[in-house]
Amino acid sequence: MIEIGGRSWHLIDRGASKPAVIFESGISATCLNWSQVRAQVDGFARACTYDRAWLGWSDPAKSPRTASTIVAELHALLEAARISPPYILVGHSFGGLLVRAYAAKYPSQVAGLVLVDPLSPNEWLHASPAHARMLRLGVTLSKRGALLARIGVVRAALALLMGGGRVVPQWIARLSSGRGESVISRLVGEVRKMPPEIWPMVGAHWCLAKSFVGMAEYLEALPASAAQAAALGEPAAIPVIVLSAGDAPPQLLKERDGMVHRSPRGRHIIARKSGHWIQLDEPELVVESIREMVGWTKPS
Repeated sequence: MIEIGGRSWHLIDRGASKPAVIFESGISATCLNWSQVRAQVDGFARACTYDRAWLGWSDPAKSPRTASTIVAELHALLEAARISPPYILVGHSFGGLLVRAYAAKYPSQVAGLVLVDPLSPNEWLHASPAHARMLRLGVTLSKRGALLARIGVVRAALALLMGGGRVVPQWIARLSSGRGESVISRLVGEVRKMPPEIWPMVGAHWCLAKSFVGMAEYLEALPASAAQAAALGEPAAIPVIVLSAGDAPPQLLKERDGMVHRSPRGRHIIARKSGHWIQLDEPELVVESIREMVGWTKPS
């Protein structure tokens, strides 16, 4: 736990070999999401995972959860932890947007990027009515989830789902959102891909109202984050490896091809066996991509 400005930030710092590999999670995920990958990367590099404000073991924050704020907080955390650049930044989904923004803001500190099915600023810069409705629903359900967590309903639903039960959690979901499948059950589906020893920790986090409030904060700020990331522009002259989900839409694949083509050194890999959470579906593919980037960026 590292104190910055009166708030505590949770950081896991393992391994010693340079360069330092910094992991940035998806919009509502914690450092635990990288457990399988980090455990292998710290054998050949310094591997650092952390929890953003509101999530995991880190404290809440009063400032809006926009990309510029998060990048500034990560910069302050790395300085406070005495983790020296240059860094290889690894970002999943929303985390991909953040590490690109970091590289654009601090280009001299970043040796390379590994983007794991990254979120594109264009997806939310000019959100379609359908995307805007989806975002509003996500914020509403997150706030409702915070209420359910405070009265113990989330704890009960998670316990049943982790044990394989579905009838009662689906009944709870219909009461809370009018739908038979809830955010909770989708999260549990991804959690089950993690090592079993991780499950209780993830479950404990999502029993806290704080986690749902944080998710609402990040979702509400997503359009502003997209605008800020777009304004920073594309990082210049930085090697990049992009991993795309097997079911990624063609327009995203084309955009990522262009990103790799404009990089001084790059590669675009389609993870055919993976959905959006490539680090859970094919962790070895993410590890090998990071190993490749470390090889590219180490002095000869």
